[in-house]
Amino acid sequence: MASITIRNLDDETKQALRERAAQNGRSMEQEVRCLLDDAVSSGSGPEQKPRLNPAQDYTETVSISAVDEEFGNYPGAGKSVLLIISGGIAAYKSLDLIRRLRERGVEVRCVMTDAAAQFVTPMAVGAIAGGQVFSDLWDRASEQDIGHIRLSREADLVIVAPATADLMAKMAHGLADDLASAVLLANNRPVLIAPAMNPQMWANPATRRNAALLAADGISFVGPASGEMAESGEAGRGRMAEPLEIVAAVGKLLDDRPRPLAGIRAVVTSGPTHEPIDPVRYIANRSSGKQGHAIARTLAQYGADVTLVSGPVNLPDPDGVETIHVETAREMASAVEAQFPCDLAVMVAAVADWRSAATATEKMKKQDGKGPGSLELVENPDILKMVGHSADRPRLVVGFAAETQNLETNARAKLKRKNADWIIANDVSPEGGVMGGDRNQIAIIDAKTTLKLPDLSKTEVATQIVERIADWFAENTASA
Repeated sequence: MASITIRNLDDETKQALRERAAQNGRSMEQEVRCLLDDAVSSGSGPEQKPRLNPAQDYTETVSISAVDEEFGNYPGAGKSVLLIISGGIAAYKSLDLIRRLRERGVEVRCVMTDAAAQFVTPMAVGAIAGGQVFSDLWDRASEQDIGHIRLSREADLVIVAPATADLMAKMAHGLADDLASAVLLANNRPVLIAPAMNPQMWANPATRRNAALLAADGISFVGPASGEMAESGEAGRGRMAEPLEIVAAVGKLLDDRPRPLAGIRAVVTSGPTHEPIDPVRYIANRSSGKQGHAIARTLAQYGADVTLVSGPVNLPDPDGVETIHVETAREMASAVEAQFPCDLAVMVAAVADWRSAATATEKMKKQDGKGPGSLELVENPDILKMVGHSADRPRLVVGFAAETQNLETNARAKLKRKNADWIIANDVSPEGGVMGGDRNQIAIIDAKTTLKLPDLSKTEVATQIVERIADWFAENTASA
């Protein structure tokens, strides 16, 4: 299928097209195809053809609703980046980077240097990016209308990953002898580079000067990291940042949303705790951490400085959030207390109420015919109560109540007992599937009111809670 080139659109029209494409889970080119198809199919007469089914014709498209749920409204969704891949062994990571960006709703166009094609093929890059790969400054078809300028101007951000020492030197000194360097010199968009090279090349004074020049010119960096290199026996700083690190950096640069919680320091707890019985057994619960992680991520998107204290979960750390990993309730309590003073505490974790009074140093063996041994339990620290009654109490304390009966009654009692400002009450009866599931139905309870929300995804629940937190800080900061 031939590609479509879109030119001479004003910024407002292009933005409307991006938003429409994001809402439908398609790239801008795919959205234009659908619009053209709609225009043809709305005509009359014998030549009218049926509407194409996007689910059949664009099988590579990622559903934007799926992106919202899994990636929490990635700030770059619906936007476009130009990825420049230069020559280095780390070029293989560019394939994963493209996939990670596209699954978050970002349109990716690619430029490859001749050296990059020695490590990954244009066919592989194009197949994953879902479009043409550009590499030739003298290509008649694309350069007829000065394509190297158009490539950068149609993007919201230019990424160079990997950025070799050679390409960094060209960038620093304004050289433009191939398509990649010409695009970068003609570019007027923000640029993010992910350096990748041998540690001695990164440490070389010439490279250090070039990096300093680029930073002074406003170029953003992600990495390089330290570690083993592709070359045998070589290690040090020079490894390209991992794709997810680059994705996080891209999200920050593309995030133009309002920041109503800028300047607010928040601590969030999430997930279960594991209380050891012996080296192989522990007391735990069914919490997945999905709700707490969604709230931490959304707070960061609203501009808060967030520390997430997470129990054992099978979830990636949220982008833009400092995550502290703990196992037990006592470790979680210490980690939370270490964050004081702060402005906001949202205690979502399903902390185990009890732990074993003693932890066996060896696996406890069953003894035939004697039945199970006794297990003495002692009470764990009450983290929400500690926060609510602390001398350094945050300005707003939000707790969660996981109940299976008398939801509002029990939640209101907890609100008073723990000295919290709000309690988020949810029914965790097994038939509801809240613990471990992707959806939740909550009631937000304060001293005077109860606000019941419908069944929502946990990402949507997080947004509802964080919007009310932002409103609370706006009102209470204004009146302070």
